[in-house]
Order: sequence, then structure tokens, then C-alpha cells
Amino acid sequence: MGHKEIDMDEGWDIIQKWITKLRRISEGLPEPPFNVDDYVMLYSSVYSTCIQGPHHGYSAQLYNKCKQDLEEYMSSTVFPSLSEKHDEHLLRELVKRFANHKVMVKWLALCFNYLERYYIRQRALPTISEIGLTCFRDLVFDALKHKAKDVVITLIDREREGEEIDRALLKN
Repeated sequence: MGHKEIDMDEGWDIIQKWITKLRRISEGLPEPPFNVDDYVMLYSSVYSTCIQGPHHGYSAQLYNKCKQDLEEYMSSTVFPSLSEKHDEHLLRELVKRFANHKVMVKWLALCFNYLERYYIRQRALPTISEIGLTCFRDLVFDALKHKAKDVVITLIDREREGEEIDRALLKN
């Protein structure tokens, strides 16, 4: 069974289209759902990109591009959408964004499975899941944690004064 030759730029273009689709879905934008063919195409593109080229193909470049792409998404899309929010709206958006992010990172880890098994693990590098969660923590949560803490304290104070609050939001 042969495989299609693919260079780093071609492989990344295919992978980037899939990642964009995944982001659009997580943002709630209209996008057809993923099907088996989408997953097979993406997994095959990751595999082909990893095994092409000298010395383990383009695995190192693919790993770095994935990391850079996650960081760019956190900085350009997720953080700005949260930094504009205040009060309970900030907490709701933070909870929603983190839940969406965990799903997106889970899908990325599945699709980059070949890279994880044969490149990341052998070099004891952080996994795609670890990178995704670290990016969210470092680029989003750390920048907003004091603001979020103030909202939580305000909600607790309001409840102590007898006002009804959304306890599920506070818990999440």
C-alpha cells in the first residue's frame, strides 16, 4: 500500500483547512459536520506530512506549526472575545470557551495521533492536549483570572445579601 508524497506546505494547507472548520464549528458558525472522509483525509495528511522528507519527515515542523496555530488562535480570537465581557457575561463566556476549547483540543489530539505516537512521545515533548490546555491557561486564563475572581466574589456577596444567583455558573 503506497502513500501520496506531500510536502510540508501542502500538508499544512490541508490540515489548516480542517482546523479552521473545527474552529468555525466551535464558534457556532455554520459549517457542515465532520464525517468519516474528513477524518481520514486529515489523519492521512498528518501521516503523509510526518513521513516525508529527511529524518522523520516534517514532524518537527508540523508539531511547531500546530503549537503556533493554537497560540495564535488563543491570542487573536479567544482572548479578545473574553476581554470585552464583564460581570456574569465574562464567566459565562469563559466557561463556554473553555468547554469548546477542550473539545477542539480532543479532536486535534485524535487527528495528530500519528505525530503523537511516533514523534512527540519519542522525544518526551508536551502532547497536543497539553499544549492546548497550556495555551488556554497562559494566554487566556492567566490574563483574566483576577477579573474573573472579582466577578465570583461579587456574585457570592450578592447571594449573601439574599439575591438569587446562578450557582451552576459559579461552580463551573
